[in-house]
Amino acid sequence: MACVIRLKRMGGKKRPHFKIVVCDSRVPTTGKSIEEVGIYNPSKNPALLNINKERVNYWISVGAKPSETVRSLLKKD
Repeated sequence: MACVIRLKRMGGKKRPHFKIVVCDSRVPTTGKSIEEVGIYNPSKNPALLNINKERVNYWISVGAKPSETVRSLLKKD
């Protein structure tokens, strides 16, 4: 199973917020995830970013690959 760490869009129309989740790469973006490891809300000023670094490091160590967007968010945190 190839796992990825990616964003899952939540929220209403024109008010997005995202969960940072670990899921199988074959599952759709809005599908079932294995674990939620953080949240990202770009609508707030400043943007709210809360990541569980310990769990992200664990998933990366077992082979999960972060998406480009998640990789850039990890650099910011």
